[in-house]
Amino acid sequence: MRTTTPRVTRLSEQFISDDRRVITRLFLPGDEARVRRILARILALPDSEVTRLLERVRADFAGRHKHIETDFAEHFREVAGFLEPDIELSTERQLLIGAYFTMEYSIEAAALFNPSIVLHPDQNRLPEGAARFIISLRATGEGHVSSITFRTGVIYADGQLRFDPVGRFVERAKRVKDRIYHKQTYFYKLIEMGVYNDIVGNVLDRLGEEFGFADLAAAIEAERPAAGDTDLFQQAADNMRWLARSNYHLKFPAQCDVSEVAIFPVNENESRGIEDARFVRFTDDDGALTYYGTYTAYNGFRILPQLLETPDFTEFRITTLNGKYAQNKGVALFPRKIDGWYMMISRVDNENLYVMPSKNIRFWNEAERLAEPARPWELIQIGNCGSPIETEAGWLLLTHGVGPMRTYCIGAALLDLQDPTRVIGRLADPLMIPDERERDGYVPNVVYSCGAIVHNGLLIMPYAMSDSATSVATVPLQELLDCLKK
Repeated sequence: MRTTTPRVTRLSEQFISDDRRVITRLFLPGDEARVRRILARILALPDSEVTRLLERVRADFAGRHKHIETDFAEHFREVAGFLEPDIELSTERQLLIGAYFTMEYSIEAAALFNPSIVLHPDQNRLPEGAARFIISLRATGEGHVSSITFRTGVIYADGQLRFDPVGRFVERAKRVKDRIYHKQTYFYKLIEMGVYNDIVGNVLDRLGEEFGFADLAAAIEAERPAAGDTDLFQQAADNMRWLARSNYHLKFPAQCDVSEVAIFPVNENESRGIEDARFVRFTDDDGALTYYGTYTAYNGFRILPQLLETPDFTEFRITTLNGKYAQNKGVALFPRKIDGWYMMISRVDNENLYVMPSKNIRFWNEAERLAEPARPWELIQIGNCGSPIETEAGWLLLTHGVGPMRTYCIGAALLDLQDPTRVIGRLADPLMIPDERERDGYVPNVVYSCGAIVHNGLLIMPYAMSDSATSVATVPLQELLDCLKK
């Protein structure tokens, strides 16, 4: 007898937050006047005391960070502008100043959840039938600030999973300074934001078709005398800088283990967190592979959908998603084009599922409603649980639904391969409901995923348990497809 849901096997492995995984951050404990007072106190220290204090800090923290003195030097440069311009300081005193303006941040002290999984770019030296994978995770620390971290492992031919040891250190990416912006794309986004005016237009007229952040800053200052140093000018300048800072490059050391990579907020646009990355291994028409991640940047007041692009998980390009329908959380990219179109699953209105086509991966101006909440377990809203997975039967789309008591369950739908706006079938009952060990956490009564893969006939789905920890479930693919086709 055929059932309405397939067998789900919950594995025993879990990813639990580890408060020992720390990064360094710039620490500014007040306004400019206070920073100057602190600097004056450090400058008053005798050289012998500077040496003693720096040796003590090195001894206490060098074993917790790979490049602690590099971090001190970077943070010294951040506050050096508050010093007298001609002052000469020893290297030791510069590093000690940097140490006073550095703090540790435990990136996953509060939670480790909302995972997605993709095949690793390195599939060498594996047993027959095995595959190496990368799982992305939303790590949350003090103040509920979220970042992206990763774990790696191997799936064997029989479906068994082995997770690699986690690196002892955490590497925070360095932001590449020479980001180049394209004027037309930048112009369209300013219009979409509703901030274009004559002042913005005059600044753009001073720029070439491609420009860097320094060029933008110079053009803004050149326009200041003509516009007047008014609130309107300052607002236009702030908006232009804000948009430019939302598009950037990150680079990690080439020898850095993927499990040591942490993508932490680097600008005001994402200052309150990088949320719910959905990674996909994208195959272009020419066979080239690129990893894309769609995520939500949050600054405490507004959200901004962002696109992350990487060939190897050591270098990342971050850009804004633009267009009328790039306005909400939870967008997920299909793993290839369909008839020359990029496709996304999204929840444009925060309630229903939509399919969005586009010829440009960064602009999304069309959307067609795919599905509405229909079953009792999803009557509040529905959304995706990651990118659709291509199967011979159609696109397998994992979904989430919100029901009574704000309980999040995981469901599934099957979409036509050629026309993904056509739904072949949806599960009548949830694929997964929070069980007793999964109900308690930071946000109770939630099971949630940001992406799964298929390997040797098994759906491998990492999932979050009540926004606190992460585990993995497996589902026989054919059983799931049979239920969906029924």
